[in-house]
Amino acid sequence: MEDGYKFSNKVKDKAMMSLMVVNVGRQRCEPLYTWGPGIRDHYLIHYISSGRGRYTFAGRTETLEAGDVFLAYPETEISYQADAEDPWTYEWVGFSGLDAPLLVDSTDFTPDRRVLRGISCGEELAKHLRRINSAFGNSFECAARMTGELYLTLSILIGNASVEHFPRTGAEETVERAVDYIDTRYSYPMTVEMIASFAGVSRSTLFRAFSTVAGMSPKEYLDRYRMRRAAELLRSTSLTVASIASSVGYDNGLYFSKSFHRIMGQTPSGYRLSHRRAAEESVLRTVSGEDKGTEAADAPRTEGGGHSLTSPEEDHGWE
Repeated sequence: MEDGYKFSNKVKDKAMMSLMVVNVGRQRCEPLYTWGPGIRDHYLIHYISSGRGRYTFAGRTETLEAGDVFLAYPETEISYQADAEDPWTYEWVGFSGLDAPLLVDSTDFTPDRRVLRGISCGEELAKHLRRINSAFGNSFECAARMTGELYLTLSILIGNASVEHFPRTGAEETVERAVDYIDTRYSYPMTVEMIASFAGVSRSTLFRAFSTVAGMSPKEYLDRYRMRRAAELLRSTSLTVASIASSVGYDNGLYFSKSFHRIMGQTPSGYRLSHRRAAEESVLRTVSGEDKGTEAADAPRTEGGGHSLTSPEEDHGWE
């Protein structure tokens, strides 16, 4: 039996709000390898490319095999275990965001049906899961590429759904009004009560709407929205951290820094420094490429009148 392995990439800079990749990877499991029981704070899709295993959710256990797909919903207890004789290999992607519940609801997945068996689009699904993994990175460009591939991945499952879904709900309209309010007033002091008042609902109704549609509370959405704006300012301006905190609605710089670290995985200063270094390295690579281009232009020409150019193959491995 081949040795097991696991390649797992976790996104630190969660700048996208509508849909974002939380983690992505591939694993060939050892016999009886087990995850859980435990709870995820995001959606998680596994596609089984070979082998067998068991998935336990909502008090029941299902045996799965190659070609099956299983989904974990946020904040629900699950566990899964590889078979003892033929342990599975799977690809996975974890994701969240405002669009996530809507997209999942448009597939054949439901809270009572978290397994799709022997799907006909398995190879195509696996290809896009690998593309998400290949696009992995913590820059905003990588986040956009991963999110684009994630939309395509979910569109495959939507396109193969047995019925067409039209999942527009009152909760979504409530969240849309609340998001419009946050978008225009995030830089001012704001409470959940103020957001609920603008949306025309009670505080508890707003909380239920955000939990259903966004998979998070209104407060968490507001915090994440402000941190995304703060990250943009850290990347594009020389404003002090205190000034940026004020610009996104925080009057307490220490509380802002703690919130930024919790959501973005870095302190504001550390985030700015890492992006500044990445930008400097990008410039150096560009300059280095231009220098090589100049050398190539000055190099002796071949008999055919051109230059002999070779390019190294790009590594699209799992690391």
